[in-house]
Amino acid sequence: MHTPAPTETPIRVGMISLGCAKNLVDAEIMLGSMIQDGVEIINDPAQADVVIVNTCSFIDSAQEESVNTILESSQLRDQVRPGQGLVVSGCLPQRFRDELPKLLPEVDAFIGIDQVANITQAVRNAIDKRKARLLAPTTKSGKAKKVARTLAQLDQNLPANAHEANNSLRGTDSFGKTKQILHFPNHLAPLVDVTQRPLFIPDFATPRFRLTPKHFAYLKIAEGCNHPCSFCIIPRMRGSHRSRQQNDIIQEAKNLIAEGVREINLISQDSTYYGLDLRPNHSRAISSPEKFTAAAKSLSADATTLCTLLRELNALPGDFWIRLLYTHPAHWTDELIQTIAECPKVARYIDIPLQHIHENMLERMRRETSRAYIEELITKIRRGIPGIAIRTTFIIGFPGEREEYFESLLNFIRSTRFERLGVFTYSHEEGTRAASMADQIPDKINKNVVNAPWPPSISSPGKFPKASWGKPCAFWWKDKPPPAS
Repeated sequence: MHTPAPTETPIRVGMISLGCAKNLVDAEIMLGSMIQDGVEIINDPAQADVVIVNTCSFIDSAQEESVNTILESSQLRDQVRPGQGLVVSGCLPQRFRDELPKLLPEVDAFIGIDQVANITQAVRNAIDKRKARLLAPTTKSGKAKKVARTLAQLDQNLPANAHEANNSLRGTDSFGKTKQILHFPNHLAPLVDVTQRPLFIPDFATPRFRLTPKHFAYLKIAEGCNHPCSFCIIPRMRGSHRSRQQNDIIQEAKNLIAEGVREINLISQDSTYYGLDLRPNHSRAISSPEKFTAAAKSLSADATTLCTLLRELNALPGDFWIRLLYTHPAHWTDELIQTIAECPKVARYIDIPLQHIHENMLERMRRETSRAYIEELITKIRRGIPGIAIRTTFIIGFPGEREEYFESLLNFIRSTRFERLGVFTYSHEEGTRAASMADQIPDKINKNVVNAPWPPSISSPGKFPKASWGKPCAFWWKDKPPPAS
């Protein structure tokens, strides 16, 4: 750890973090690590020695926002502080580690997910790199949309991901041995330190500076994902599911409670999978409900699961509650329902992204669940946990979706009456199975609903207009669902 000498001016760093709560935790880890190393964190980018852009690359709109933010930061630097270093972290370099240095030469250093706890070294490298570059400025890379289009084209040529082929936790033989720091002949090229397949997961000892209000915090219980969903790029970027040790999570929770936190939000890509990868000789992912239930029942009495974690958190002294986020419908069990019902500190609010309800769509999305299973699960949850509020999300405009499939989804929403609901249009992501599927929904159809009430057939009588999937959008029932039409 480098601590500035008394006469040494500390490095000043500003950060812009984009994306989800899981990405926010990564940003908090970077800030905590830099503070521990004597770096000064400031809010004014014009006064920073280095600016870090923590990026998201989940869908195309998020990717474009990330590129825009990088270019805007570069332009501001050129106008007010030419010697400022620029570091890009997060999912964008994780996804495009080989090509980003060529497309965005404005950036001085790229780091991946595994490197967040070592951010201070990247900051120092970026300062040195920028000093050298001022003597020989690089060429600008162009507009954000042009870069984003190029990234999408590059992704088409990426090889098939081993995760998609066999759902193996360890991927290929080189898994865990794939860290590569790229060295370019040109000494002015950006520095790149990105592990090909991430392994990092924070623990209690990992420094962290919280960005959330004092009363609530995100607690990451696992990283990565094993699911084969055909529309999702997360396993390619974040790696396979890997759980933290339960005692480590409990220790962090105790500290958060002592700091005054009253709402602890448990997060991961699939919180319901927590602990299953910790069992002995675990080498393959478990996607289907049947296999998952069988695996859960075969665990030893002292095995770590989401249920054991919730019960131990619930037993901690203090006035707080626990909110469980990002659960997968295929990994719910009767024991989990019973655990939530018996733990008064677990909030009666659960998040279960269902994505669709029609059998054809569920199969094409590779969700590993059927309509009958989903309907039974919702009934069991509502019966087993009185007062529960269920939040879910759906994707519309997925390749191959037909009008009758969409109508079945609307009818399901009417009859189920979720307490919270978000709806989003399908995002075409190169590198996923869905991107190469036939019957892609044209963009012009998605644009038809931009200025229309959403969704007309729920909020008002009448048939939903034909071919009216929307651009990225969402609607929320803040109090209670509208009456069925």
